[in-house]
Amino acid sequence: MKNCFVAQSGGPTAAINSSLAGVISAVQKTEHFDRIYGLLNGITGLFENRFIDLSEHFATERSLEQLKTTPAMFLGSCRFQLPSVEEDSAVYEKIFAFFKEHDVAAFFYIGGNDSMDTAMKLSAYAKRIGSQVKIIGVPKTIDNDLVHIDHTPGFGSAAKYVAASMLEMAYDTSIYKLNSVTIVEVMGRDAGWLTAATALARTEFSDAPHLIYLPEVPFDTEQFLEDVREKVIQYNNVLVAVSEGIRDAQGNYISATEATVDQFGHSQLSGAGKTLERLVARELGIKVRSVEINILQRCGGHFASRTDLEEAFRLGANAVAYAQEGISGMMSTLTRENGAEGYQVSYGYADLNEIANRVKSVPLSFINEAHNDVTDEAIKYLKPLILGEYETRYQNGLPCYTPIYCSSNISR
Repeated sequence: MKNCFVAQSGGPTAAINSSLAGVISAVQKTEHFDRIYGLLNGITGLFENRFIDLSEHFATERSLEQLKTTPAMFLGSCRFQLPSVEEDSAVYEKIFAFFKEHDVAAFFYIGGNDSMDTAMKLSAYAKRIGSQVKIIGVPKTIDNDLVHIDHTPGFGSAAKYVAASMLEMAYDTSIYKLNSVTIVEVMGRDAGWLTAATALARTEFSDAPHLIYLPEVPFDTEQFLEDVREKVIQYNNVLVAVSEGIRDAQGNYISATEATVDQFGHSQLSGAGKTLERLVARELGIKVRSVEINILQRCGGHFASRTDLEEAFRLGANAVAYAQEGISGMMSTLTRENGAEGYQVSYGYADLNEIANRVKSVPLSFINEAHNDVTDEAIKYLKPLILGEYETRYQNGLPCYTPIYCSSNISR
């Protein structure tokens, strides 16, 4: 019998623990593996020999169900860029020595683009040295920007949250008889999927958001001001959704500074909404405020999409099945089926070499010609992903979640 390890990495979502639950559940139901262990704080837990026995920690279906609906990452996360083997082969030697010491047959890495880069490099090294350890990536990201998958776990729940927030803001801002503009900044550095999802807020009562701006097309401040003028005349109280990564025709982020970057070289963005708030106040003299939803859109476990959580669980479970079949160097994926029975998906896998370090942008067919809204095609794509809810358990009026294991804020 052999063991397997699993880790989580990158930014948290409301669905990533559901994928972890799927991995754990599948391992427990198979005789292929003996134990499943979880690395704490991503791949960095391996270097520090920090891991826990998940077989013992989640011995009941109830414990797995609670984990499934818990936001953030039970095992903790990291933002660590694995160097190339040419840069530092000792890192790889240490990782695979750890795998050998603990009789590891498979390693599952749950994360986004940068995590898939790590999984790809580990798989390539395993092949290089003839290691039999199977490396499988399990997708997640609220940005929905991984390629070779119709949509990523975490996105549907975040989309549900931002759409609901926009709907409630539409109610809030509609009560006063004076002109006002509310600018809502939504996460999305290079891809505007989440900002596009705010369009799902539109109802018979409200057309908000009245304007939507994505990073896939250039942002023109003069045209933006003209758009706002027109919508204020038409609606009085105007709601605008903007991606944090909107940029001008020269590719410069609106208000972002490239002086602050993470270890992957990504600009640390925020402030697009505040910049546009000041612009509207100065140029149009209208009452204006900006709202930055920030991390709320990725941690709203009480408002997760049932579709999202169930697909995340299945993608995690499938990763285990692929490893059992001897598959490695792949990411667990899903594909939308255009059947007569409505929304359906099929599951499979794709080569990590064709996924890592690539970005899936919102297609131009999802963006209107004026570059200030989304099309009906986008709405059709987005709608099924936010459907359904789980019954949340409450205690003392608040949701009951599984404590994050690596957190310094809990006692054991």
